[in-house]
Amino acid sequence: MVISDRGIVATSQTLASQAGAQILARGGSAMDAAIAANAVLGVVEPESCGMGGDLFAIYRDAKTGKITAINASGWSAKGQTIEQLNALGLKEMPQEGIQSVTVPGAVSGWSSLHKRFGKLPWSELFQPAIYFAEHGFPVTEMIGEAWKTEEAKLAKDENAKRVFLHDGHAPAIGEMFKNPEMAAAYRLLAAEGAAAFYKGAIGQALLKTSQRLGGKLDAADLAQFEPEWVQPISTDYRGWTVYELPPNGQGIAALEMLNILSLFPMSQYEPRGVEELHTQIEAQKLAYADLHRYVADPRFSKAPVEGLLSMDYARERAKLIDPQLARCQVAPGSPKTMAGDTIYLAAIDRDGNIVSLIQSLYQHFGSGVVVDGYGFALQNRGGLFDMDPQHPNALAPRKRPFHTIIPAFMEKGDVHIGFGIMGGLNQAQAHAQFVSNMVDHGMNIQAALEAPRFTKLTFGGCDVSIESRIPLSVRERLMGRGHELQVLGDFSSQMGGGQVVVHDARTGVNFAASSPRKDGAAIPEPHPYLK
Repeated sequence: MVISDRGIVATSQTLASQAGAQILARGGSAMDAAIAANAVLGVVEPESCGMGGDLFAIYRDAKTGKITAINASGWSAKGQTIEQLNALGLKEMPQEGIQSVTVPGAVSGWSSLHKRFGKLPWSELFQPAIYFAEHGFPVTEMIGEAWKTEEAKLAKDENAKRVFLHDGHAPAIGEMFKNPEMAAAYRLLAAEGAAAFYKGAIGQALLKTSQRLGGKLDAADLAQFEPEWVQPISTDYRGWTVYELPPNGQGIAALEMLNILSLFPMSQYEPRGVEELHTQIEAQKLAYADLHRYVADPRFSKAPVEGLLSMDYARERAKLIDPQLARCQVAPGSPKTMAGDTIYLAAIDRDGNIVSLIQSLYQHFGSGVVVDGYGFALQNRGGLFDMDPQHPNALAPRKRPFHTIIPAFMEKGDVHIGFGIMGGLNQAQAHAQFVSNMVDHGMNIQAALEAPRFTKLTFGGCDVSIESRIPLSVRERLMGRGHELQVLGDFSSQMGGGQVVVHDARTGVNFAASSPRKDGAAIPEPHPYLK
């Protein structure tokens, strides 16, 4: 762990963590540091995030203890419908290209968060990102490897090919990379605020790009979009309150998994042993069946949130777990309806304020469409809509799709923890495993983040991916129970990197951790030993 009596910023790329730590040293708040670090990540990890993507965040105020959350996920174009896509010959949602693009919400999220929780001037937060975009940075290992896998996708778009490929190839590991077009976009954003993106020159370029490619976004789709302040949902896991964001995100699946796991003696099982893994895998299938069935934009379809999070429902679902046999076909339950490739970063300041923030283009380089003249890719979140008109997550005008990216938070007594783990559908199940590692086995945050994990990226079936650090004897016993294992590397990127920050209110000391599955680090705010 990284331990300090000052602030700490943990991200998936060290230059971004360093930028955030320096913002803290200039008197910035945890939110200032998070926004600055996120902006740098858009430059140095461009396949994962940037101003063309969406954002979700949880913030804890150390003085009041209040927890606030924002949903800055964008909506589909007013003119985009299932019928319109059918007329183009599309029977399923495209996973790339302009038809997969929704309004990017990240910049509006930064603006709203800064207005409420920022201390430094807005323009100052983007200076590190502008610097790296103009002067360049050496491409790091895991980011570079991911970049290379997308050469064919980038070659399909003239802007993407020009900006992100050199002679048709991704930059090599350690090669200096510059993006002056993105620097120009950040300069406009720093000078004019979010209006530059939604009403100004950047937005106009985005719309021109969309229209040129046959997209349906118009000026009103951008100008009328606003993020939504939301109340986090939570559950109690053995005395710890664990918070996630409500739908349209998948955080509810993590909480449902934890509710189910709370009914089993997890602390008595061998850590990452067969009993623990079998129970967690089966709980994942049950929670994800409900996730697929119910979660959508709540303005269009009300998910039965209270029912899904009730312990009576957890007990009903837990009965379906056979302790000796994997269940390959899992149907969603019937909860009672009651009233009522991604980056994650965590930042904490010297006062103990915590930001848990996640931001993404969805798949690598999102839609593969790069905005004319401004060097950033647009997300492909629309690819997560359903084309079945009867499904809660069916595509409709001005609707937000089901979202995979989720920040999280947990606390007990004086200990307050912001955490998150990346990787599409991996995220909710990774959150549950992280919490169980800490709570059931007493691991510290770094050990809990590093511990070998499983992930299941499909709905239904007995397929499951698992890291090779799980002993062969355990894997053989899991296969004996019917699990169809795909064994991945020791620290597989498919398991998602993550970051964690902790504030101990009793001592005033902060802790942080960063996953070895990514290129990043947790970097503390420098002390003022040099005047």
